[in-house]
Amino acid sequence: MAIALLGGATLGVVAHVWAANTSFLNIIIRYVAQPIGQIFLRLLFMLVVPLIVSGLSLGVAGLGDLRSLGRIGLKTLAYTVLVSSIAVLLGIALVNVLQPGRGVPPETRALLIQGAGERAKALVSASPPKTGIDFLIQLVPANPVRAAADGDYLALMVFSLFLGVGLTLTRSAAARQFERTLEGLYDVTMRLIEIIISVAPVAVAALVFTLTAQLGYEVLGYLAKYVGVVLLGLALHQFGVYSLSVKFLGGMNPIAFFRNSSEAMITAFSTASSNATLPTAIRVAEEELRLPRHVSRFVLTIGSTANQNGTALFEGVTVLFLAQFYGVSLGLGEQAMVILICILGGIGTAGIPAGSLPVVALILGMVGVPVEGIGIILGVDRLLDMCRTTLNVTGDLAAAVVVSRGETEVPEPA
Repeated sequence: MAIALLGGATLGVVAHVWAANTSFLNIIIRYVAQPIGQIFLRLLFMLVVPLIVSGLSLGVAGLGDLRSLGRIGLKTLAYTVLVSSIAVLLGIALVNVLQPGRGVPPETRALLIQGAGERAKALVSASPPKTGIDFLIQLVPANPVRAAADGDYLALMVFSLFLGVGLTLTRSAAARQFERTLEGLYDVTMRLIEIIISVAPVAVAALVFTLTAQLGYEVLGYLAKYVGVVLLGLALHQFGVYSLSVKFLGGMNPIAFFRNSSEAMITAFSTASSNATLPTAIRVAEEELRLPRHVSRFVLTIGSTANQNGTALFEGVTVLFLAQFYGVSLGLGEQAMVILICILGGIGTAGIPAGSLPVVALILGMVGVPVEGIGIILGVDRLLDMCRTTLNVTGDLAAAVVVSRGETEVPEPA
């Protein structure tokens, strides 16, 4: 993707300098670059509904052990919601303060919106977000199928949460069979996402070529600012929030925590997958951090899907950055909705490389930001994915430390 980003950006800058506003360049953009990017984005949107329904439902259903583990499950859930909320608020605060997407000239912004806005609206048909009591009422879908068809993904998320709660409370054989069906849908969706991401370099080159051919090299400056803000947010959360939570909520020295967690962090960075790092994280929790086995295994298994702090922070920063870039003003109500969706998305986001991209795409469509803007960040997403996965895995281990405080080891059955 990095090669595709550089190649598309280079060709776009050259085209901007030597062939700007020529009929030949317009033909290349209209009939080659834009269709490739549009097909890629449509493929991502195609998988949004099955990803939400299966991923979010299974994420909640995975907390079914709340009934048997009681106190441990409740502590895990409370900590996950609290720290995920802090992560999203931190990321959105940094974007509002540093404003990495500001400064696009009005004429350039008008050109971008004209070229991308209509196609973005065609991809998602969600109605503008409401406020007050109407917003609360419409959170509950009268018809979840219609909510999916209308692009009302927030209502679909609420339905998926209820579906997960129902699976948690219903312990019949038929419910377990339905849960396995959802697991199959989730696995198939993840496989399709892997296939789509495998051809993403072509789409990255096409999307970035279109943007740089219109903007010139200026777009690369905005991209560098965006990367800086994401990395700053991840670093503050990693070494600030986690250090405080481990020390004051978990009763462990932060330096010892990070030193003993280093193997899992390195594995997470190299694989960019929370799921792939899970075996290493469990071993680190039991052998290096010396946490109770029944606590660490429960918290880390749930956390590999439901405690995605880095992903939630990344999604919030990305949406607000692209809103600034395209000149879409998001009020407090819209930003609150983004925060809520990012927290929910952190529960249902796949623990695989680039698993958050469909969630980012659907949030962009919901708040009226042209989804083509995702092409700006795709080229650097691999690096950011590695960094946010490191934060996710570290957060899982920090959660295990916090939840383990006051718990004693349960002997293994004979």
